[in-house]
Amino acid sequence: MKLSLAPISYFWSADTIRAFYEQAKDWPVDIVYLGEIICGKRRSLTFEDWMAIAQGLSEAGKEVVLSTMALLEAESELVSLARICDNGSFLVEANDMGAVWLLTGSASESAAGLVPFVIGPHINAYNTHTLSLLAETGATRWVMPAELSRSDLSDLQREKPNAIETEIFVYGRLPLAFSARCFTARAHNLPKDQCDFRCGEYPDGLLLETQEDQDLFTINGIQMQSAGLCNLLMAVGELTELNVDVLRIAPQIQGTEAVVHAFRDILDGNTTATAALATLPPPGPGGWCNGYWYGNAGIVWE
Repeated sequence: MKLSLAPISYFWSADTIRAFYEQAKDWPVDIVYLGEIICGKRRSLTFEDWMAIAQGLSEAGKEVVLSTMALLEAESELVSLARICDNGSFLVEANDMGAVWLLTGSASESAAGLVPFVIGPHINAYNTHTLSLLAETGATRWVMPAELSRSDLSDLQREKPNAIETEIFVYGRLPLAFSARCFTARAHNLPKDQCDFRCGEYPDGLLLETQEDQDLFTINGIQMQSAGLCNLLMAVGELTELNVDVLRIAPQIQGTEAVVHAFRDILDGNTTATAALATLPPPGPGGWCNGYWYGNAGIVWE
């Protein structure tokens, strides 16, 4: 089974991003997803910068995938999307149907046939009919939406097209929703168009509590995430039995390397899940969660 690094969800500086991926070259991950997926205003790196990082990771033996944004709102974002889909060197993760249309559109004009791509977690692929349709257009891997359970996965694994791989989100704050509004700007009483890039002040997002002081969500610009870190470390055995191909880990500002090694050690049979759990960095105020996996409220930790 392979390990992947999801694209960075937060607004980190260019130097921080470069340093992160320079370190990741030596981590036991097989696949690295790159790019800005949240907000088109976040431009720490240019397209050329991302391609340079991609080339370096590829030379280090990693499979590189360029990820597209989940919610596009401006003409400039469509231009960026087209450049990613037409990059000519690396696989693309489509996070909205516009990206799928561009990828299949380019295929229809190509003598080479279908352009392979990955179905990102923000496309609502909830049944085998959808997976079959997307496979017919060139999809070679799908990332299961985080809110589906192990029971859902079991059903889908039995009936999905054989040619399509399955990737599961196993660690990190769950991607829950997107909005045209910017939650971080609103928290600072700023309009979205004059946000002052306040999201850059929160490298792991801004925790949102209820009036009863319960950790509820994490604000990340226009995205809402879970307060707690999804952690399926204890479910690696089940994931193996369900013939999952890739386990996805979301980058955090601290501790990502330790998480990667914990999952790799379990997969390689070097440790038990219980022992590996003790090596993970503290999850922070929101704790851990895994409720969706068991068919419960996502906020629950079992």
